[in-house]
Amino acid sequence: MRKAKTGTVRARINPLLKKDVESLFEKLGLSTTEAINLFYKQVKLRKGLPFNVVVPNKVTEKVFKDTDAGKSLVRCEDTEDMFNKLGI
Repeated sequence: MRKAKTGTVRARINPLLKKDVESLFEKLGLSTTEAINLFYKQVKLRKGLPFNVVVPNKVTEKVFKDTDAGKSLVRCEDTEDMFNKLGI
């Protein structure tokens, strides 16, 4: 037997973030409530967050900034070109 869902979660969210994320939920066929329930179930199952939370180191931060600015990118025509450039 299922228990009635009567618990409430309230949170303030950046409106643009909310819009973008809810658009992704829609593409996945999830309502916001279903996504929150899924998150809570995963936290319970894993006894912690269902993903790693880390602070990027200086090298990673530089890579993020460079790629966001379009710098230091290696463009490939296809997967074969990518593997050739990687030496694989």
